[in-house]
Amino acid sequence: QVQVVESGGGLVQPGGSLRLSCEYSGETVDYYTIGWFRQAPGKEREGVSCISSSDGSTNYAASVKGRFTISRDNAKRTVYLQMNSLKPEDTAVYYCAASIIDGVLTAQEYDYWGQGTQVTVSS
Repeated sequence: QVQVVESGGGLVQPGGSLRLSCEYSGETVDYYTIGWFRQAPGKEREGVSCISSSDGSTNYAASVKGRFTISRDNAKRTVYLQMNSLKPEDTAVYYCAASIIDGVLTAQEYDYWGQGTQVTVSS
């Protein structure tokens, strides 16, 4: 059984930074791609970033490239999403998820999801 738990959301001013954490557990989860998704009110869930277990390769949505950085600490079984230069349009519930498919950033390919953490960017 794979479990993922997010933390680190909150309220931040435009231009500020936040770091989200995703702790994962389970016997085989070390072989899973871990991804971050977000969903704003009235919008569909969108992929933000993911990191592969095989080679640590990363993938980013165009809207966050250059501002967000994903990283993985296998010893701590934690994936981080460092979010810089935050904009009001980044406001959403952010979800961590796990997929057995390498490097994919499509929600339908993810089998295990966390409960989400709210990120609000506002002055």
